[in-house]
Formats: sequence, C-alpha cells, structure tokens
Amino acid sequence: MLKNVFIITILCGLFISSALGGTLSGRVNFDGNPPSQKTIKMDSDPVCGSSHKDPVYKQSFIINKEGYLKNVIVYLKDIKYEGKAPEAQAVLDQNGCMYSPHVQGMMAGQDLLIKNSDATLHNIHGLPKINSVFNFAMPKVVKEKAIKIAKAENSIKIKCDVHSWMKAYVSVFDHPYFSVTDDSGYYQIDNIPPGDYEVIAWQEKFKDKTLNATVSVSDSSSTNNFTFVKPSNKK
Repeated sequence: MLKNVFIITILCGLFISSALGGTLSGRVNFDGNPPSQKTIKMDSDPVCGSSHKDPVYKQSFIINKEGYLKNVIVYLKDIKYEGKAPEAQAVLDQNGCMYSPHVQGMMAGQDLLIKNSDATLHNIHGLPKINSVFNFAMPKVVKEKAIKIAKAENSIKIKCDVHSWMKAYVSVFDHPYFSVTDDSGYYQIDNIPPGDYEVIAWQEKFKDKTLNATVSVSDSSSTNNFTFVKPSNKK
C-alpha cells in the first residue's frame, strides 16, 4: 500500500512539473580585463557617509573573481502570457543612499513600492521612454510610496536628483519570464511553456549591445550561458 502511494506521489509530481513548463538557466560572464572599481564619495550628505563603515563602490559593473557578472537581466522576448500581474509588490529601497536592488524586473501593472530607509531627503526621478515620467521627493518622514508602471519597457533608469551617484534600473515586462543574475552570475527562469524562444541578456554597461540567443525549452531543464566581451579599441 505504501509503495503504491509512493509511486502515485512521484507520478503526480512529474505531472505537475510538466504542466508548469520547463526551466531555463545559465550563467553570464565577461571576457576581458574588467574596469577598476570606483569608490563613491558621499561627503555631500553626512547621513549618507555615516551609513557605511567600508568604502562603497559603483554598481554599474559588478564582477566576481571568476569573471561572472551580477545584475544582468535575462528575459524571453515576444512570449505570450495570459495571466495577471502579481499582487505582491516589487520593492525599490533607498538604504545607505544606495538603491536596492540596483537592477530588477517586474510586470506591467504591478505595484512598485519605493521605500526610504534613510533619515534624509531623496528624490525619485524615473526616466522611461514609453511610460510616463515620474519625479517626486521623499523627505525622511515619508517612508513608502507605491506607483504603477502601466506598459512593458526595458529598461527604465531611475535616479536621485539629490544624490547624483544613486542610480537603478527597472525592467517592466508583460510576462513573468525574466531573471536577474546573482553574485555568481547565475539566472533561472521557471515555468516556461515548451517551445522555441529568443532570450535576451541586458547589462548596464552594454545597454546598447544586448546579447541574444535562440533556445528550445522542453518540460525539463534547458541551459544557455552568455558572455559579454570588452570591445576592442583597434580599428
């Protein structure tokens, strides 16, 4: 009896996995000599400077010792999705006078909750090209403000007009098939309907030269790695 239950459980698990779709994962690395890290000077605001004991570096190009890149957003292009946007809010925090996360994805129509965890004034200035521009102040007594971004757009630059070093990027999609690489350069997109897709990798320093590949996704796991290459100065 227990054996039969065990077999049925496995079969049900396989059926559910197949029904949800496949998984696409991989890693993103960089080929070339990485740029040197540049520290951020926060002297202009004592609150910002006192928030950090160690040096703070720019987040536009984060690479680990193995050459893998953080904050690369990987997504499927032109995939149809009939579902709704998540009820859970995407979150962009201002903490230590830095945006966190620096790069993220969300769905059109989903709330973006902007938080101010600092005891100082910030100004959130979004610069979309398709959606409406947003620009508002968040004094230290204003800790949260939620906004909606109605249309898909990759990627929207957000900056703080008070602290010039504060920058973040939010990519908005009409589907949930996207992921941002972690500290090890790894991404994973789940529950993809089986089929052939174009997959795009976007990195802030290479924003005008995205990488793309064609992948076949089954009801199991597929892998696709990306490599950004430093442009040659030779003609």
